[in-house]
Parts: sequence; C-alpha cells; structure tokens
Amino acid sequence: MPSNPRGRKTKHVQNRQNREVVPSQRPEKKYDFYAQVGYLLRRVFQRHTAIFQRMSIDPQLTAIQFVVLCVIAENSPCFLTTISRSAALDPATTRGVVERLSKRNLITITPDKVDRRRVAAELKEKGRRLVEEMIPCSLRITEATMFGLNAAERVALQFLLTKIIESGDPDEIEDASLFDFKRR
Repeated sequence: MPSNPRGRKTKHVQNRQNREVVPSQRPEKKYDFYAQVGYLLRRVFQRHTAIFQRMSIDPQLTAIQFVVLCVIAENSPCFLTTISRSAALDPATTRGVVERLSKRNLITITPDKVDRRRVAAELKEKGRRLVEEMIPCSLRITEATMFGLNAAERVALQFLLTKIIESGDPDEIEDASLFDFKRR
C-alpha cells in the first residue's frame, strides 16, 4: 500500500476499468460528509482534546474545566450564570463542572446571601496556581493544535472561527430560508 507525505498508509481505489484512482481523483459524490463543516470541526476538536490531555500539566483537568477556571479567575467571585455565558456552556454542564472543580479543592462555591438559589464560585489558592501554571502550557497546546499551519493560515483560522461565532445565535439568523428543510 503506498504512503502519503506523512508516512501514513493510503488506500487507492480502482475504477471499473481496473485503473488506480487516487483519493483526489475519485468521482464526485452527491454528498461528501468529509467536506462538511460540522465533520471538520468535530475532527479538529478531537485533535485539540487529545493534544490538551497529552500536554496538560494536570492529567485530570479537561479543556472545559480549564476554561471555567479561567472565567472564575477573571471574574472571581462570580455566579454560575456568568460562568455559563462566558464559557459558552449550558447551565447543567456548568453546574457539573463547577461541582467537580470544587471536589478537587480548586474552587469554593458559596450560596448567595440574598438568593440562596444563586451560587458564586471563587478560586482557591490551589486553583489559582493551577491556572497560572496552565496558561503557558495552554499556549503550547494551541501551537500544537495548529501545527502544520503557517502564520497566515493560523490568523485566518482564528479569524474565521471568531467570525462564525460572532455571526450570532442560530435562532437569531434572519434568513429563514437557511432553515427550510422541505424538499423543493
């Protein structure tokens, strides 16, 4: 089996005339899920998650937990609603992450004095140290995630991802035709 420039094995298919067809020369499909943005984003996220777990100085810390710690560090003390909004997490996920960080003695959670349903989170010293130590590590993780991209491609990737995020909530998209799934 031939290998590509990265040394990985590549499969070459044969067409009906028994001629070898390399992947870039395959007949065009009606729907190529490999080219869909959701598939590509999921693959990039899988790559980033694997790199984060491999390079993190704390093997128990997840990328989402680190983001929550950073939000708390910037806004300490802060309510779960602030954490949820800032970290782009739903309330149930936020509560679970905060509880796990509390169990690890990285943060304290305290009910609000006025409204006991509201909970505020604050970094403990151990959590503050972890955030400080993880920041340089996180920068290396970002570099590793974007390995293989040149400087212009890195800027373009960050610009485009930010633009997609800032384009608004899907519920706020005004062009209703984008969500019209009826057969035409």
